[in-house]
Amino acid sequence: MKKLLIMGFVWPEPKSSAAGGRMLQLIKMFQELDYEITFASTALNVEFSENLVEYNIKTATIQLNDARFDEFCKNLNPSAVLFDRFLTEEQFGWRVAGVCPDAIRILDTEDLHCLRQTRQQAVKENKDYDVANIVNAESAKREIASIYRCDLSLIVSEYEMDLLKNVFLVPDFLTYYLPILSESLTDDRIEFNKKNDFIFIGNFLHEPNYDAVRFLSDKIWDGIHAKLPDTKMLVYGAYPMQKVLQLNNPKKNFYVKGRAENAEEVIKKSKVLLAPLRYGAGIKGKLIESMEFATPNITTSIGAESMHGGLPWNGFICDSSSDFIEKAVLLYLDETIWNTAVTNGYEIIKKRYLKSLFAVNFYQKINELEQNYVSQRLKNFTGLLLTHHTAHSTKYLSKWIEEKNKKSL
Repeated sequence: MKKLLIMGFVWPEPKSSAAGGRMLQLIKMFQELDYEITFASTALNVEFSENLVEYNIKTATIQLNDARFDEFCKNLNPSAVLFDRFLTEEQFGWRVAGVCPDAIRILDTEDLHCLRQTRQQAVKENKDYDVANIVNAESAKREIASIYRCDLSLIVSEYEMDLLKNVFLVPDFLTYYLPILSESLTDDRIEFNKKNDFIFIGNFLHEPNYDAVRFLSDKIWDGIHAKLPDTKMLVYGAYPMQKVLQLNNPKKNFYVKGRAENAEEVIKKSKVLLAPLRYGAGIKGKLIESMEFATPNITTSIGAESMHGGLPWNGFICDSSSDFIEKAVLLYLDETIWNTAVTNGYEIIKKRYLKSLFAVNFYQKINELEQNYVSQRLKNFTGLLLTHHTAHSTKYLSKWIEEKNKKSL
């Protein structure tokens, strides 16, 4: 049987973040390709991590800058290695290439970190974002190098596919568009007049979510609250830090609720989801869920980026606070507009995110890569070059750290 080693940046928490759900989707798809899977991570396996043993997956805890990983990887002898985010490939890619050179190397980017980080910096500096921001960023140089070192990188956003091709000139054969997927879709919407309140949901370890909630509290909610004084704003999300909790304001019906035990349940009960995202990258799991669970949303151009492919949005896309407030009130009160928005969301899911639209082509791509990775690597001299130099430079730095750690024991 073929073996897949997944190098996890964290242990997947599908109930806490879209990234966790994405990882479980990939696990199931590789199992459908008859891979025996081992999941390894340097992170702590925390309370809300998924129990991977229930999915017939072997697990391993590994250490950074530790030569024992080389022996672990060599003994496992994987046919393929999937890196969860480029930081994991930076840490372990050179080791995998050294001890298992015939294993195909796949990178799941989740989103382009360099795009998200440079957009965040522009917002903090109150500057307009320009492509020069990302081209000159150190994070871009590291992330694009990681993409070149891998045989295939999975990209969730068409905007990011275009960016990689037209700005960074990454060859098409190194990238593959695979968004967050919806397993199935049934029209079981709760009626308009049986739903109440606004909702935001998102993992607060992800900085764009905190920024969005703070912006919602500072710039948007007062305007909505003035027109809908009896309506609540319910903020859900895993790992809320103190700066999030202190936004709780019952006098204004603004409630920070913390982790949602069941995201589907709280989204379905709410009438409108608000996501005033000022920066970010990839595609937004919370917006896909709002479409699946028949709760229209209002977001920004950044939030909706690459998500609807020109199809009518399931709510409104607003980039000014005044427009956001106006459309939130309109969507909350107008049943006809609300029902149209729900229908639009279903259409977006059916035409752009159903697993059935992507699975067969993805399986074919992996099968082709298994057969042709040697010839593909010959076409990717930049990748060979980066692998060579990274292996040498990172190898000796890692060994120095390893020896230093031994002396400190």
